[in-house]
Amino acid sequence: MPRAPKTLFLTTPIYYVNARPHIGHAYTTIVADVLARHSRTQGTDTFFLTGTDEHGQKIQRSASAAGIEPQQFADQVSAEFRGLWDRMGLTYDRFIRTTEPDHKRGAQKLFAELYRRQAIYLSSYTGQYCVSEELFVEGPPGTIGPDGKPTETVTEENFFFRLSDYQRPLIDLIESNTLAVTPEARKNEVLSFLRGNVVEARSGGLSVAHSAQGHAYVPGTLRDLSVSRTSFSWGIPVPEPAASETEKKHVMYVWLDALANYLTAVGYGLDTPEAAATFDKYWPADLHIMAKEITRQHCIYWPAFLLAAGLELPKAIVAHGWLLFDDAKMSKSKGNIVRTETILDAFGTLCPAPPPAVTLREHTASKDPATPSPAPASNHFLPPTKTQQDRFATDVLRYFLLREIPFGQDGSFSFDSLITRYNADLANGYGNLVSRTLSMIQKYFGGSIPNPRFEETPEFTAAPDGFDVSHIGVAASALQKRLAGLGATDFTTALTEIAAFVTVIDGFLSSSAPWKLAKDPAMADRLSTVLYLSAEAIRWVTGLLYPFCPSVTARVWCQLGLEDIDDAARDGELAHMTWGGLLPGTQLGPLSPIFPRADKGLAQIMTDMEHEKNLLKAAEQIAIGSAPPSTESAVNLSPEPLPTDPAAGPRTSTFAEPDPGLQVAGSNATTTERVDTPPHTEAASGIFAHQPTDASPQITIDDFAKVELRVARILVAERIPKADKLLRLEVDLGYEKRQILSGIAEWYTPEDLIGRRIVVITNLAPRKMRGLESHGMLLAASAPEGGKPILATFPDGAELPLGSRLK
Repeated sequence: MPRAPKTLFLTTPIYYVNARPHIGHAYTTIVADVLARHSRTQGTDTFFLTGTDEHGQKIQRSASAAGIEPQQFADQVSAEFRGLWDRMGLTYDRFIRTTEPDHKRGAQKLFAELYRRQAIYLSSYTGQYCVSEELFVEGPPGTIGPDGKPTETVTEENFFFRLSDYQRPLIDLIESNTLAVTPEARKNEVLSFLRGNVVEARSGGLSVAHSAQGHAYVPGTLRDLSVSRTSFSWGIPVPEPAASETEKKHVMYVWLDALANYLTAVGYGLDTPEAAATFDKYWPADLHIMAKEITRQHCIYWPAFLLAAGLELPKAIVAHGWLLFDDAKMSKSKGNIVRTETILDAFGTLCPAPPPAVTLREHTASKDPATPSPAPASNHFLPPTKTQQDRFATDVLRYFLLREIPFGQDGSFSFDSLITRYNADLANGYGNLVSRTLSMIQKYFGGSIPNPRFEETPEFTAAPDGFDVSHIGVAASALQKRLAGLGATDFTTALTEIAAFVTVIDGFLSSSAPWKLAKDPAMADRLSTVLYLSAEAIRWVTGLLYPFCPSVTARVWCQLGLEDIDDAARDGELAHMTWGGLLPGTQLGPLSPIFPRADKGLAQIMTDMEHEKNLLKAAEQIAIGSAPPSTESAVNLSPEPLPTDPAAGPRTSTFAEPDPGLQVAGSNATTTERVDTPPHTEAASGIFAHQPTDASPQITIDDFAKVELRVARILVAERIPKADKLLRLEVDLGYEKRQILSGIAEWYTPEDLIGRRIVVITNLAPRKMRGLESHGMLLAASAPEGGKPILATFPDGAELPLGSRLK
């Protein structure tokens, strides 16, 4: 059925719950939110999908290690993703979970349909298996595995998808842009894999074929894909009638399960008229957004599944690059993962107080005359709420990521660069322009938008006294045209253009010097014109920035005396702004700062916050009996786990990748940088493996002996000014007293702690936080992550002198 006009269905990948959300996940989801908000301003019926991928062996094993059921484990981590997206104000239309009954039904329907069409068949795989690492490797019997020991020959029953049938169709679809893959580098990467090594084939005397576009490829490069597993049970059971064919219970391969979410989220698998209408309305998806490490799964497996099932293909797939922290790829093994919460907590402290006694929404005029908007009760500015702080900080992060990092390329992230960009573009640029313009309107015109004194032509091209003001309207119109011609994901160019326009307006305001004009009554007309044009330019900039910075632009819109900016977006006002739309006489709303300048010291605060979280994580690991971190690198807490999926892999040819890395915004895939990955294990045990993220490498007793744990008593506990989460402690170790800073102020008052006998890690190198030295760390555990840390303590009667070492 043809889809109704003006709809947009866009998706993020569903994030794998073996790890908590970090800034890479946030980047992908922010991109989707910006596109969704922009689409809605254009009057497009938009469906924005995100969610979590919750099946597989990694989840089963991680849950077992935590002593809970897999469903409970998935519930906890999925809630962290959804909680963070809500904290950031992201406007997803559905948050799907692959453990939901509706998704299970839809995924089983897809499997059954593929089986009915004979695209899936039952077979077995025999390969060389490394027992200690639970990993299939390439080679003959007796091959030496990654553990240095001979492998075993293992045979496993699997269902296989006839992926090999779709080599030529996929090449034709991607070459013709029927399935649009961007950026070009990702498209070429996928095509290179699908075509195979043409040069080698020709030199070896093998035949080659040609695509519809005339490009050579090697037939047989693409091999069939295993789509079921028997080595674990935490997954969606293979449905009937296929299930009756098997000797063992099979669960669906996680990529078939996970990719199906794009269908099930819009009604696939539900036999109701409402579900059918939703599916007809939104499918096929307009845009799949992801990080580059899972482009091939989406461009090869996913369209092949859909072709085999007789379903329409998505229209476009776009992949962004990796975030590099201080020019190094984020990696758990390096301990340089950045958590979004750190940025929200730090920049949230800069959030200005809202208008007096009312929220922004309360101040905006009500559309219902019978329910007038309340007026400010006093001039007292209340502190911002936690939600206001979070949304302010989220806008800062949104702006930085999309302004600084060209979409599709790897981009560098650092706390210093975040602060520099914030000060340059937001505090000194847009925020300063708003504050100085509206303050002068308040001062010189009593807070009423002045009436410009010139011919009221659409571009305000002339003034009676010969004062040329045309360049402002012309620049605004030109900016609008340039932005309209940009690609959907050309965020950096769009924000650069907007920042340049702000500079133009700021220069216009400075050269016009309204503070001087105000001193000369003869210049009253010019003064009103200059300030009107500046305010109107601010309205335009605010409307253009709305999809990028929705919270802050709402505040500016209110200060301009306009109604709710979200209503303006829904009503199409932002999509059809005309120059001169700000009506003279409009009364400004309550004024307050927009973007206070950030001190460079904020970078150290964020670094300390990350370090503190890592130390708490290390304490958790030690407290529950896992291996302690190396004393050489206190933040090296969660090295990349070894591949753990013993199931047979898909029969694919070599898919060489350079170096393992962090999962960045992509279902259950780690990054594709992996040297010398064997062909089938690349899909089953390498970048597609299910493995516990909290697994630690084996250590010797000598390694453990490096960690010094001793009994201490808390003598002094007090809060640190302007540090809501930190307490300053003085502890007695028997042989000496020490100062320790601990991030437990959310859960413990100083009175709770004084006198307690605790366990302290005493041989951590001293570190400064908030200008104070911390020499040691308390031992504590919390489950789930983010819950109250429980201190490791001893009763007063315990016969352990202070300073006793735990061994």
